[in-house]
Amino acid sequence: MPTASENTLFGMGNPLLDISAVVDKDFLDKFGLKPNDQILAEDKHKALFEEIVKRNKVEYHAGGSTQNSVKIAQWMIQKPHKVATFFGCIGTDHFGEILKKKAEEAHVDAHYYEQNEEPTGTCAACITGDNRSLVANLAAANCYKKEKHLDLDSNWELVKKAKVYYIAGFFLTVSPESILKVAKHASDNNKIFCMNLSAPFISQFFKEPLMKVMPYVDILFGNETEAATFAKELGFETDDIAEIAKKTQNLPKDNTKRQRVVVFTQGKDDTVATVGERVTMFPVLDIDQNDIVDTNGAGDAFVGGFLSALVQEHALEECIRAGHYAANVIIRRVGCTFPEKPDFH
Repeated sequence: MPTASENTLFGMGNPLLDISAVVDKDFLDKFGLKPNDQILAEDKHKALFEEIVKRNKVEYHAGGSTQNSVKIAQWMIQKPHKVATFFGCIGTDHFGEILKKKAEEAHVDAHYYEQNEEPTGTCAACITGDNRSLVANLAAANCYKKEKHLDLDSNWELVKKAKVYYIAGFFLTVSPESILKVAKHASDNNKIFCMNLSAPFISQFFKEPLMKVMPYVDILFGNETEAATFAKELGFETDDIAEIAKKTQNLPKDNTKRQRVVVFTQGKDDTVATVGERVTMFPVLDIDQNDIVDTNGAGDAFVGGFLSALVQEHALEECIRAGHYAANVIIRRVGCTFPEKPDFH
């Protein structure tokens, strides 16, 4: 089996610094937060970010969906370092410096576009007991510019070095033109371009840019809720997940040398994947409900594990097994964090 080499895996997305801290009910009430939720920050949450960092035991983790996935892929591979490249936009500030340091510690080759108009994007995880309320402020992540970063020769060379590309659907809200440039490069050179449906709102409100990229997508990821929303938006007229996977596989495709692969996860239920002309179910690893600490990074982790096997040219079944392993590790921990080394064979 080929081993991965430097910059084989390319990811691009919204780099966010996750700031987690244990808070109390008064803190949630003060900012009008539900104990278990995911929202985008509004003006009324500005002070929340200043306050949460003053609390004791604050943990900082480099976050953002795509960045999480490439970091987990790198963790699964271990060596060489810098198999994964990551592009995204940050601010020239303290949080930006932390993100750079965290990427370095994870041995990811991060090349950020740095600008000083917006601060580095953050996601506050306000923890009470087993619950966490997430408040995301995209800020700088929303400022990525194709012509200021992706188009630069030194950066485009890194794109060309890669064999596998992964971009979460979330980035469609930021720079669809950057996604298209990378996707077309992959398609024209018979390399593998992967994408994620990411959230129901992407299919609902960003369907046009999503469908512009779809002909270039070799591997599409999503969960059962995202798959159902996607099917509804495309008028598939079915809520059977295997049928949705098949119909998605058969959507128009630019590079006919590769048949599209569709992979839908369903939490504790079987993962559904198109294998050639068939749709196959892959059971996830058993886990005791009491061992589950935080399912929030499970989807990102599944993709990360999958990509780690994919860049080493393993078969689809093996990629899914690696994805299931990584997700199983991540849900036992707070945030998208992992032990020093994987125990995957």
